[in-house]
Amino acid sequence: MAGHGAQKLFGVFGGSGLAATGRGFDALGYHPGKVYAVIGGLSELGGGLGLAVGLFTPLAAAAVIGVMINAMVTVSGAHGLWSQDGGVEYNVAICVVALALAAIGPGRLALDRFFPWRSGGWLAAAVALGLGGIGAAIALSI
Repeated sequence: MAGHGAQKLFGVFGGSGLAATGRGFDALGYHPGKVYAVIGGLSELGGGLGLAVGLFTPLAAAAVIGVMINAMVTVSGAHGLWSQDGGVEYNVAICVVALALAAIGPGRLALDRFFPWRSGGWLAAAVALGLGGIGAAIALSI
């Protein structure tokens, strides 16, 4: 996820960069596209890095879940379930993994090991799913 965010924001790893990504978001109905490209890119970059190093894990999972819900609704949902048809399968898998990381906790080497949510649990999973869903709903309704 961090790589996808870097593609959007900085044009690295074969990405098109912020201006082109903004035009793509405009075409999807997100106006202004560049603002939504920044939000999406930062959510992917921050969420991906947060999950990778175990920092603010429930919030990182929420960022990833929110972005994936938006991707499913605006892009892949129209193509059905299976990823070979451009469907939601892969997006759902990413959401499930992010939610699972929030639920089981980031691990003993994570940067979150000093915080109360270091062990995950139902509350951390609920926060991740709730905030991700609320963020996606706000983005989709504007």
